[in-house]
Amino acid sequence: MKKKLGFWSIVLLTINSIIGSGIFLSPGSVVTQAGTFAPLVYLSAAIFAALLGIVFAAAAKYVAHSGAAYAYAKAAFGQNVGFYIGITRYIAGSIAWGVMATAVIKTIISLGGGNNSNSLLITSCFGILMIVLLLVNFFGPRLFELINNLSTIGKLLALITTIIAGVFIIITTGANHFSSINQSTPPLTLSRFVMASIAAFYAFTGFESVASGSDDMDQPEKNLPRAIPFAIISVALIYIGIIIVSMMINPQALIKTKEVVALAAIFKNRSVQNIILVGALISMFGVNVAASFSTPRILEAMAQEKQVPAWFAKRSNHGFPLRAFVTTALIAIILPLSFNYQMTSIIILSSISRFIQFLIVPLCVIIFFYGKSKEATLPNVKKSFITDVICPIIALIMTILLLIKFDWVAQFTITAADGHLVPNIFAISAMIIGYFILPLMLFISNPKK
Repeated sequence: MKKKLGFWSIVLLTINSIIGSGIFLSPGSVVTQAGTFAPLVYLSAAIFAALLGIVFAAAAKYVAHSGAAYAYAKAAFGQNVGFYIGITRYIAGSIAWGVMATAVIKTIISLGGGNNSNSLLITSCFGILMIVLLLVNFFGPRLFELINNLSTIGKLLALITTIIAGVFIIITTGANHFSSINQSTPPLTLSRFVMASIAAFYAFTGFESVASGSDDMDQPEKNLPRAIPFAIISVALIYIGIIIVSMMINPQALIKTKEVVALAAIFKNRSVQNIILVGALISMFGVNVAASFSTPRILEAMAQEKQVPAWFAKRSNHGFPLRAFVTTALIAIILPLSFNYQMTSIIILSSISRFIQFLIVPLCVIIFFYGKSKEATLPNVKKSFITDVICPIIALIMTILLLIKFDWVAQFTITAADGHLVPNIFAISAMIIGYFILPLMLFISNPKK
């Protein structure tokens, strides 16, 4: 690679990977569950995300190869564990990319007055979007860096403008409806707080995939540990500012609106609404750009280690993993299509896979710190007991507690017409195929098992 991503480009890539559609489309779900405690919920989610970000950044000090959690697991636990983490991470990343692509396509269709439930129309738009992303990546890091940076700056400007406009309205009108939200939300319990925190935490995910393309970054062992926590803190400040302003101006709008971009509903000023709508589209396109960079490189990293056919590791003359990209793009299209673009079930599969990484990577960092892995030996690694042992232990405990408190029944059941809960066959099937059948089939054919 003649050009690699520098520190600030990595920061913007991380921000771009984190800020997607969630803060624009569905902050009301957190407000509904947490009421006036919503800012505190986002703060707790930000602390958890920052802690995990430190852990992933610590792992990047020891292993500078592409693949992120896959590379760390393989270095710490060997080929078999690394293979399973890599396959499940790749599948989930492909699905997540499909979910994000579906979101941007449905939003554009809705804003244009079209029918966003038309599968043929969505599939056609899907193909166009993937071609655009292919072109963005194909011509090398320079064009990708430019598009990624511009889309990140665009979404940040939209969110910051929203905060400034909100503060102006609050000062000039004296609006403060913060406490009125309690009239339409039930009392907060520990279970509801945990579920709200998980919902808010989902808005911070994405940082864990940034290191997947570390081979295309300048000094990743130095830049990633600084860039990831910095990006998470920046996003947290913006999210909390957005939530506080929204709840002071018009919290009911976040819950009751039927607008595609829920955040725009809190404002009556058309200019501010348009800024939010444009920012939402830029944000969703930007997170697709970030996914198109990170996800194919997981497959490429596994191909370089000969755990999947080496055919996927071939790069174009522009230094672009074309074969891995095309394969990933096809999966990102086919899986949502097989669910008829109903995003709930495929989001479940994607989100749970993240917790598999959040369990394994802290253990990897502890192993690296104590020198138990021969594959994680970068020269001049600055070890820290706090970031390499204490933080991973806390992150591991918090992840286990969240998984225990997670409402598994609600995620794998649907409410029938008569009010009874019935199994969500799509979600259950996706879990079994994605995490057991497909990894087993690939493992059997893996020559390095």
